[in-house]
Amino acid sequence: MSKPTPDVYEQGKGMDAHNQVMREIRSRKEASYDPHEPTRVWLDEDNTPTGVKTSLTIILNTGGCRWARAGGCTMCGYVAESVDGGSVSHEALMNQIDICLEHEAENADEPAELIKIYTSGSFLDEREVDAKSRRAIAETFAERERIVLESLPDFVDREKIGDFTQYGIDTDIAIGLETATDRVRHDCVNKYFDFEDFEDACAEAAVADDDAGSEADAGIKAYLLMKPPFLTESEAVADMISSIERCADVSGCHTVSMNPCNVQRYTMVDELYFNDGYRPPWLWSVAHVLEETADIDAIVVSDPVGHGSDRGPHNCQECDDLVQKAIKDFGLRQDPTVFEQVSCECERTWEVVMERERSFNQPLTR
Repeated sequence: MSKPTPDVYEQGKGMDAHNQVMREIRSRKEASYDPHEPTRVWLDEDNTPTGVKTSLTIILNTGGCRWARAGGCTMCGYVAESVDGGSVSHEALMNQIDICLEHEAENADEPAELIKIYTSGSFLDEREVDAKSRRAIAETFAERERIVLESLPDFVDREKIGDFTQYGIDTDIAIGLETATDRVRHDCVNKYFDFEDFEDACAEAAVADDDAGSEADAGIKAYLLMKPPFLTESEAVADMISSIERCADVSGCHTVSMNPCNVQRYTMVDELYFNDGYRPPWLWSVAHVLEETADIDAIVVSDPVGHGSDRGPHNCQECDDLVQKAIKDFGLRQDPTVFEQVSCECERTWEVVMERERSFNQPLTR
């Protein structure tokens, strides 16, 4: 795994200080999870480079993200849902896959064209999903059209991607980049790698794409975090627009998923939220970013988790469902005119927040 540079990893400072706080917060977790049961599984629709596809999303229950066990990202509570002990056997992982296939068979008329596999960490990290399991999963879904696999950039390797493209499956690696701004990623998100590491991962995917020839495509899907802690609403919006534009300029990155931050348990964001130091982003901010980046050469999508709740991205609660519906619609159609059909008096409050909220203050609104 990449190491942070010494100037941000001094003992008791920078990322080291963040990690000390995060380890203490995560130690409060009491729940335990069955390694034979997936964390979640559901059916949906997703926009892909070859059109809108029916999707089966699988969140495997693994030993969790290696970086999260060191302390990890300020907003991520997914490691709290991981199996204790740091590893899950091949047999248990395949049991999880079987349960997901049963769910699909019971709830879908036909097999999903798109498979999305997340681990709340890195599917390509062999400490989470070993090579035997990875290859067995590739074989299991060999007849599907496209697969998305979650990973930190460290573990993106042309040969691992080749385990999937050899079957003719279009293969995308979803990387939690969070932001294209290194300082924001290090200081606000507490994520150790740099934008150039993301670019290197895109280059690995490009080689895998070349190796696959006409049989399959390989590419990168960037996951960005809308409004990490310590940024004002306007700063978060500006950074997100810039980040989407920078990602779209990287060869091989064909999709950008903007994930508005929500307040998860056992995180630094949770601590800040309960001390009136954090407000999740406005849905108006999400809509504004999508409008501003609608013309870039990439698919841009967003599916705000927990929308309308105090702990999730929200406006005034009166218009939350309507704006969420427009955001979801934009993701499928890439048409910014969908936002012309939504309005609410609270949009004026959002405009005031964008204009007047300043760094190092508490949020202007709750």
